[in-house]
Amino acid sequence: MAAGARLGEREPPDLRQKLGAALSPPGSRRRRRWDTIDNREIFDLIRSINDPEHPLSLEELNVVEQLRVNVVDHENSVSVAFTPTIPHCSMATLIGLSIKVKLLRSLPARFKVDVHITPGTHASENAVNKQLADKERVAAALENSHLLEVVNQCLSERL
Repeated sequence: MAAGARLGEREPPDLRQKLGAALSPPGSRRRRRWDTIDNREIFDLIRSINDPEHPLSLEELNVVEQLRVNVVDHENSVSVAFTPTIPHCSMATLIGLSIKVKLLRSLPARFKVDVHITPGTHASENAVNKQLADKERVAAALENSHLLEVVNQCLSERL
């Protein structure tokens, strides 16, 4: 029994001893371990997204490919390049938004997600990429109930 404890009273548990390294002091060299995420895992998340105009997935239309997914886990970075089916595809921004929303909903918040058009594959590549990179524009788009419904349809499972 510790000094100062009365008979019949229990001492408070020493949390630092019970939890060990989980309560390491600030500035200690222990780092938090994360599950690593790789290119294949990201590709598996986006491959089944539905095309907004066709009854096929983005993978089936070769809009997304595993070789165009780049993950740098230790830098918390995910980059996906997608290739619209035609150079003047009017749905390119919606496709990119659907990919971005799927990743933002699926990945831990530590990741910075970059979704862009494969260079040289779309007439309005710079404008679409600028929209997809702008957090405020993405947030505003998702506040539009009709647009959010369309994105959710792209993300839904086909029966």
